[in-house]
Amino acid sequence: MRSHGHSWEDTRDRISEEITSGRLAADTRLPSEPELCVLYGVRRHSLRKALAVLVGEGKLRVEHGRGTFVERAPLLNYVIGTRTRWHENLMSQGLTASGETLAEMKLPASGRVAAALGIDKDAPVFARSWRGFANDLPISIGWAYHDATRFPDLPERRRGEESITQVYRTYGILDYRRQRTTVFTRLASEQEASMLMLRPGQSVLVVQKIDADLDGNPIGFSEAVWAGDRVQFTFETDQPMVTERNSDVQ
Repeated sequence: MRSHGHSWEDTRDRISEEITSGRLAADTRLPSEPELCVLYGVRRHSLRKALAVLVGEGKLRVEHGRGTFVERAPLLNYVIGTRTRWHENLMSQGLTASGETLAEMKLPASGRVAAALGIDKDAPVFARSWRGFANDLPISIGWAYHDATRFPDLPERRRGEESITQVYRTYGILDYRRQRTTVFTRLASEQEASMLMLRPGQSVLVVQKIDADLDGNPIGFSEAVWAGDRVQFTFETDQPMVTERNSDVQ
């Protein structure tokens, strides 16, 4: 006869999925064992085994005298240098990089965007909003801007290429470098917190960047909001030449 209650494997998988999805946020204290047994429909010995395995996997931590807590998500070390590429950064750490386009439009350049791209205010630019993921966990959202005069059919070409690096090459830009990076912190807006699966009032890292061709002419400007507890930035001033496979979702 089959025993009552879910197996410890089922319980482990359910708790793990809730952590991955963000329903159980980092630093959340789990309910008591009796409450968890009722919540997941599992016997106490199976619950304890599931929790022990999740602790071993680094998804939970036990603080003696306080309880069991959701461990913080693994920290992504995002390297910023003269050649900074989205996919390469994540792939080098064994993470799967992916992204989605949220919106695309053509609009007049604001004073800030125009200054970054070296164009006149109100000149036409292509604006694209995106969200980036590491192992299906959202880590960044933002906007990217390009001079619509220099790149007149950028949206169409982008849909035919895998990365912005490949799109640049179709315009004869075989390589480019990071010209300037600005980083600061602020509180996440309600929408940002929702899209990045953050707790209300949590801080985010804002990264503004300008990429330029090898002659020093700006070709792209972007501002991204990063989940502050999932990433750290390392700035390298001298990087070796790299071979591109994919590039920024930005």
